Amino acid sequence: MGKTITVKLKKSTIGCNEKQKANVRGLGLRKTGTSNTLENTSAVRGMIKKVIHLLEITE
Repeated sequence: MGKTITVKLKKSTIGCNEKQKANVRGLGLRKTGTSNTLENTSAVRGMIKKVIHLLEITE
């Protein structure tokens, strides 16, 4: 089994640009307060890095 990361959307994407909104949707998050568990890959970590100010991360 690989390592996993749980991400939770803590802030709204209203003031964000379209690329940041696309990253949040790509992580499987829609509304504020939703969470998703993802595999710890370099692609996922790159997406998280772009919107780290909106997320709460648990490994």
